[in-house]
Amino acid sequence: MRDETPSVLKAAWLIALVTIASKFIGFARDMVVANFYGATLVSDAYFYALQIPSLAIIILGGVGGPFHSATVAVFSKLIGENGEINDKVNKLYNTFLTVTFIFFSLLAVGGFFFADKIMGLIISAGSPELVTLATTHFKIMSPIILIGGIVGILYGLLVTHKKYILPNISPMVLSLVVIAAISLAHNDSSGKVLAIATTAGALCQLLIQCPALRKLGYRLQPNFEITNNPNFKSIMELLFPAVLSSTMGQITIYIDMFFASTLREGAWTSVVFANRIFQFPVGILVTAFLVPLFPIFSRLAGEGKIEDIKTYFNKGVGVLFFAAIPMIILILTLAKDGISLVFERGAFNSDAVYMVTEALCFLSFSILPYVFRDSITRVYYAFNDSKTPFLIALSAIALKACLNWLLILKLNMGIAGITLSTSFITLFNATLLGLFIHKKIRLDYRTLFINFAKMIFAGVLTFILCFFVGNWFNNVELPKYLFETVKILVIMALCLSVYTGLNLIFKMDYARELANRVLKR
Repeated sequence: MRDETPSVLKAAWLIALVTIASKFIGFARDMVVANFYGATLVSDAYFYALQIPSLAIIILGGVGGPFHSATVAVFSKLIGENGEINDKVNKLYNTFLTVTFIFFSLLAVGGFFFADKIMGLIISAGSPELVTLATTHFKIMSPIILIGGIVGILYGLLVTHKKYILPNISPMVLSLVVIAAISLAHNDSSGKVLAIATTAGALCQLLIQCPALRKLGYRLQPNFEITNNPNFKSIMELLFPAVLSSTMGQITIYIDMFFASTLREGAWTSVVFANRIFQFPVGILVTAFLVPLFPIFSRLAGEGKIEDIKTYFNKGVGVLFFAAIPMIILILTLAKDGISLVFERGAFNSDAVYMVTEALCFLSFSILPYVFRDSITRVYYAFNDSKTPFLIALSAIALKACLNWLLILKLNMGIAGITLSTSFITLFNATLLGLFIHKKIRLDYRTLFINFAKMIFAGVLTFILCFFVGNWFNNVELPKYLFETVKILVIMALCLSVYTGLNLIFKMDYARELANRVLKR
């Protein structure tokens, strides 16, 4: 087996750096939005309305989404390692693009004309003012539904050609447009400027991909070669269940939106911000490792190299687990201080800080099953199986509704009940995906989970130490922002040094391998 680990790690570091830059701009956007709108009826309306457009451009069309994954899975086998584009590849690209454009155009138009019905259904427990404002926002952002699928295809082609930077940095454009628009508007009491800027930013996100695709040799020539086209059929066989799976997964979010509308004002905004904060480190981690690994999985599956897939899967998931555990520790010990330091200004008050902190802490328990679920889903896709993830996501919908009913309405956990049920659902999905993968490939779980046990033990000891040091630190008297900054830096340094040291003492494989690579450099 040709060892591609160094190239994967090199790509992972590059993607991580680019994604970090993009995420920081996204974080700055969230800070601006929080400062201008806080956790209020206007912000709730915007985030309710944004959910379906974000499904298109982030979940379906984003890096790792169904359109990106289907494109990589099929085109990586046609293009190969030399990156040559022939007439057959270009025709397939145009057929896929044409069909996607027509289908999503119809969805976008339908979304615009039925916006009031859609918002009324999703937030039926909300006030009439909330539903009306959300309807206005949704109409403005409905074009994003069309943009999402197309962006996903372009992302997939760029990644197939090992052009990792542009797909990961382009979301920064949307954030910059939003920041500029809000800053210039000054007083946007209805949130319409925010909705318009989001749509304009999504369009810019699409347009900046086009020159790179043209440079690679792709030409835009609408094509309807659908029948007797085995490659297009392969795309559809992979894409359709994957889209259904992602959409069904989003139904759990719509369930959350319904239950959040029964809670206090700002509840849904708090859940959204908790998810944004959660995605900042976890999104970087998953994107950095799985984007370069997925084309390798697909190529190895096409070549029938099963043992190689097992090796790369264990290395990828092992590193993800290794990095995820200190993230959980830092969230549980520093969430309130970090959220206060970053967001508590303008309309975002201490009450909003508490709501987001509560949501984030319970959401942090989903990090480990989240990275495992996303990793093993790529293995299913590499074998052209998106039906199994779809069926598992479908089975989770009723469980999500029951958990929300129990935790929110019966146990009165409020916002925490929404994110805790999300953690349970993520664990449910990851467990079933891990069990059913044996129909495709028998993964080496024993080695993976022996190392995982060592990581967990090191993580528990590290958390205990960080918890007590954090409590002691609360007695230190310093100005608010200085106190929060110093506390975060001290706990972070303590967590990372103790956790890494313990894993090296326990002779955890991935810690030793990473340490050896660092020492060699």
